[in-house]
Amino acid sequence: MKTILLVNDDGIESIGLFMLKKKLEKLGKVVVVTPRNERSGIGKAITSSGYVQVAETRLKDGSAAYAISGTPADAVLLALNKILNHPPDLLVAGVNLGPNLGIDDCLNSGTLGAALEAAIHDVPAVAVSYCKREFIDQQADKAAITEANLDFTVKFAQKIAEYVLKNGMPRDAGIISINVPENADCQKLKVTDLSYVGYRDIWTHEKDGYRIASWKLTDYEDSNPTTDIHVVKEGYISITPIKVQFSHNRNALESMIRAIRFE
Repeated sequence: MKTILLVNDDGIESIGLFMLKKKLEKLGKVVVVTPRNERSGIGKAITSSGYVQVAETRLKDGSAAYAISGTPADAVLLALNKILNHPPDLLVAGVNLGPNLGIDDCLNSGTLGAALEAAIHDVPAVAVSYCKREFIDQQADKAAITEANLDFTVKFAQKIAEYVLKNGMPRDAGIISINVPENADCQKLKVTDLSYVGYRDIWTHEKDGYRIASWKLTDYEDSNPTTDIHVVKEGYISITPIKVQFSHNRNALESMIRAIRFE
């Protein structure tokens, strides 16, 4: 039986986590290890000082799960090294309640952070995000997302997970990042590039300082038709292959090294 590690960044009580778990159970044994509370925007951060508590708990269907006090990346590392007896066949992160588009989200998202951590350790990774067009009150708007809203997203994620379990990851992809817009049409689907356009000004000034008060698709800007940002804003499902590898052009520094002289 295949083993699937399921992590998210919206917390163990998130509707997206629970619905995705129910779908993935059709493919194998699902082990849930995830932050107890929401850890959105934490990226691939790990808890480098202090302790991470791991507690066995139950989801609302009575199934076992592990809730941790740390980050999504902590959850992956603890699952790989302390909880599971062998590496999982697949890591699935999500369903993230909100978009994960472009380079900023790739590096800032706890959902993608879990996928990055898994891919670094040679575990195939799929990240799944539901791209609601706007969150005015983030906590309230997330709480208002229903099973009906997420039904297509979890079914689509199940199909991708099933393919990876049977066939392995596509060549040169360590992560498959899925972004499903609201009211998605299964016929409107594109394989995309990760956008390298960063956030515009997303901060709101209030009496206590600056905060990200809302989150909207209009905050993402990229006119390149091949990118995840452009495609989702046009109402298409975006599937982005991400290879976890930084480029290292050593020759680019040769002239600098030659110019440096020590007396």
